[in-house]
This record gives sequence, structure tokens and C-alpha cells, in this order.
Amino acid sequence: MEKLGDADGLTEEKVDEVIKEFLADVKHDQIKKKGWPKVSSAYIVSKVAINAYTRILAKKYPNISVNAVNPGYLKTDLNLHTGTVTVEEGAKGPVMLALMHDGGPTGLFFDQTEQSTF
Repeated sequence: MEKLGDADGLTEEKVDEVIKEFLADVKHDQIKKKGWPKVSSAYIVSKVAINAYTRILAKKYPNISVNAVNPGYLKTDLNLHTGTVTVEEGAKGPVMLALMHDGGPTGLFFDQTEQSTF
């Protein structure tokens, strides 16, 4: 996944390559040996890929604000309502970004309503 850490050198091809490597390693039971995250590896790899793709799209379409947002650990049916954030609270970040003025931030990651690091 280190290949996706270089924001300036990101390409769709690099993201695809990392995903293909991960899927091959899953298929051949090589997760631990190849150094992928041991817990929730598919979830973590998917989030890294989405964050990388956010940066790629932001560069590709500079006149459109493209950002990623983590709404928080929401109380939903998916997690049997064990989350810590209500759906209404979790919607604040995505809605804030959707309603931002033209020329707003792009290529960034937000943790709920706060700009954060990837």
C-alpha cells in the first residue's frame, strides 16, 4: 500500500495494481506473509484505495470539489446499532461538503466535519 502514499505520483493504474495484488494475495492466503493488515484487511485496503482515488479525481477535475469524508461510526442496522454517532450527526460532514461554495477544498479527507489527514 506504500505505492499509494505518494500523493503526487498517484494514478488509477497504481490503485488498480495494489488492489489486484491484494486480491491475489487473499486468493493464495498470503495476507500475513505479504504484510497486509491482519485485521479488517479488506476494509482497510478499500479505504486506502478510495482515499487515493479521491486525490486522483481531484487532480483530474480541478473545477469540481472531490473530497472523502468519514461520517463516523454510525448507529445503523449494519452494526446492530453499536455505533457511537447517530445517522443525523453522521450526515453533517457529507452535507457540509456537498453544499460548499465553488472553489472550496478539493482532494482532502474530512473526519466528520473537520479536515483531517489521509
